Amino acid sequence: MYTALRLQRRLRQGEATVTVVEPNSYMTYQPFLPEAAAGNLEPRHVVVPLRSVLNGCRVVSGSVTGLNHAQRRAYIAPNQGTPYELHYDVLVGCPGSVARTLPIPGLAELGIGFKSVAEAIHIRNKVIERMDSAASSNDPQLRRRALTFVFIGGGFAGIEAIAELEDMARDACKFYPELSPSDMRWVMVEASGRVLPEVSPAMGLYTLKQLEHRGIEMKINTRVKSLVDGHVVLDSGEEFDAETIIWTAGVKAHPLLANTDLPLDERGRIKATAFLQVDGVEQAWTAGDCAAVPDLTRGEGATTSPSAQHAVRQARLLANNILADLRGEPIAPYEHRYAGSVASLGLHKGVADVYGMKLRGWPAWLMHRTYHLSRVPTFNRKARVLADWTLALFFRREIVSLGAFADPRAGFREAASPSAAPAAQVSTASAPVLSSKSAGHGEPNASVTGGRKPAATRTVGPAKPSGETSVA
Repeated sequence: MYTALRLQRRLRQGEATVTVVEPNSYMTYQPFLPEAAAGNLEPRHVVVPLRSVLNGCRVVSGSVTGLNHAQRRAYIAPNQGTPYELHYDVLVGCPGSVARTLPIPGLAELGIGFKSVAEAIHIRNKVIERMDSAASSNDPQLRRRALTFVFIGGGFAGIEAIAELEDMARDACKFYPELSPSDMRWVMVEASGRVLPEVSPAMGLYTLKQLEHRGIEMKINTRVKSLVDGHVVLDSGEEFDAETIIWTAGVKAHPLLANTDLPLDERGRIKATAFLQVDGVEQAWTAGDCAAVPDLTRGEGATTSPSAQHAVRQARLLANNILADLRGEPIAPYEHRYAGSVASLGLHKGVADVYGMKLRGWPAWLMHRTYHLSRVPTFNRKARVLADWTLALFFRREIVSLGAFADPRAGFREAASPSAAPAAQVSTASAPVLSSKSAGHGEPNASVTGGRKPAATRTVGPAKPSGETSVA
């Protein structure tokens, strides 16, 4: 999107046309996903709508299923309709990355990633739903299982996600008299010997100690052996149950690249030159997570890391080089010395290691917000994000689960079912029964189902004297 935006602004009238193929109608600014999950940012404000921003480009809502660059053909599968071929002259291959998973039993059935807005909001809804379930139950085993949250992978995504969500859940406990922060169990499992490998070892250790101080269990040098039916088995021998499994253990190049005739390295990334050209291929360019771009600041053999810091800068140079090549002008190599990293550890908490300057606490948190506010594209999004943060200074964040968004037709489908009993046949003496699982998902829903057998009632608390009214 950054490359297309720059080309749109700098191409001369009639010089070229730009087509962007993308399954979603928006670009996600992924560094803001943890704050969206924690309720600090409105989800719509962490995405950039392509059609409004790229109004000078053709936007195709669909996926590229294959590529024959020798014939300049891309095979397009639109979100609706018949697949077709798209002919082009110049290719910009930037499909990015997907979650890198391992063959752990139970992971595919229970795990969820943290790379999209839908995943971030689903995790937020799930955390709040589990708190609702635990607060409404007297079953100790159900409460322990519902309030156990496991994150696998201690990189930036995992650390920021667990820190922000734990901070949100701790704040939400003020609205749950039945719960306290000590009732919740937050577990981070990391296979290597440290967290946040992108920062210095000292700052990584500081992050580890800070999260442990908040009660988060940091299991370093530990691997997950099984997750079947939510029963977590670690290679240390420890076993426990959990209903929420978040996978943040790295990324890999998009599998689409295997269906192209572009040269790939051993990690499935497109081989690129320092000029962001596909190595040995004419009129083909690449950048971002999917590209093995030489890192000229680190010596021979090194490639740039899959981070927003490199991707945004590469996109700018990529557009400039495409324009220069079209006009017969010299192109420039990509060279950027890694500036460092910043990470949020919850509200007013953070860690930063930038150009050798190490910050922690609220100064690092402020630097994190300032940096990403400067990088999120378009003034519109900058203003909306800043407005969200400003309002958060005066109002509490909303603690509400919108889990029904995952299956919005569930209530209507049930009401329209031939087996649904007429409302007149439902006894007013029957207690409404909340469905514990939504069809096909195993997730609690918020719909009250009528027409069922009266639920068995149980008195909680002291018995009421005869004649006293009990309101439930």
